[in-house]
Amino acid sequence: MVRRNPQRRTALLDAAIDVLAREGARGLTFRAVDQQAGVPAGTASNYFASRDDILRHAGERVYERLTDEAVIAEGLTGPRDRARVTELMHELVDRVAAYPTGFLALLELRLEATRRPELRAVLTGRVRADVEFNAAHHEKSGLPGDGTTVVLLWLALNWLILERLTLPDLFTDRQRHELVTALVDRLLGGQEALPPA
Repeated sequence: MVRRNPQRRTALLDAAIDVLAREGARGLTFRAVDQQAGVPAGTASNYFASRDDILRHAGERVYERLTDEAVIAEGLTGPRDRARVTELMHELVDRVAAYPTGFLALLELRLEATRRPELRAVLTGRVRADVEFNAAHHEKSGLPGDGTTVVLLWLALNWLILERLTLPDLFTDRQRHELVTALVDRLLGGQEALPPA
């Protein structure tokens, strides 16, 4: 029987994310989640029907933790120029990198999705919705650039974050900062802000 205590369920999903980041998808077991959450053995199995169920919900939970409504609203304030886009991209990289277990867990989930079509469908839908939301939000904000610019930024910054978390000595903090700035400059070129929709 699946339990309905939402706080306990959330704590179990956060524990699953930690296990995924530390042990990989193969290390994600009910027992490992229970141990990470500090709950009695068997607790996770009372909340999730299967390991696949935990994998799917952990992916959703990562996005919940990465979504910051205040940051999204802040993106609609301030100047509408290339400097503001650059500032927002630096903030984005720092925010995602500040939650390394979430990003690393998502990488593990993506690798696992290559072997699990149902998980792949869930992640594809979730990531597509995220990309579409970000493109629409960017265009609504009146910042320079279009939906394609947002997708290109998303692709490049995801890889930069991956390098920062997995090979932290590859680039210095200063080099990463300069790369984000150069990326925005090159993608936006001489584009001016668009009028708000």
